[in-house]
Amino acid sequence: MFLGRIVGCAWATRKYHGLEGYKLLIVQPLNKYRQPVGRLRVAVDVVDAGEGDTVFLVRSREASLAMERKGLPVDLAVVGIVERVDVVEGLELEL
Repeated sequence: MFLGRIVGCAWATRKYHGLEGYKLLIVQPLNKYRQPVGRLRVAVDVVDAGEGDTVFLVRSREASLAMERKGLPVDLAVVGIVERVDVVEGLELEL
């Protein structure tokens, strides 16, 4: 699980059966100081996030379990919208 910022939407002319109706969002991963790290990724939105939102993401099996219908081939999912981030100095989190 990690933080990210929505930077846009991805459009697909065809989606895997079961993913119809879900938005595909382009996400920039962030560190705990909300600075960009890594490359852009595409995630399935299950919480109706929008461009510019800081979001909470899960990957792998947890992403698939976040979907209403289980067993879909999803590797990254937006599962929460972050309102505030408090950083405690000296506390290291593994992202």
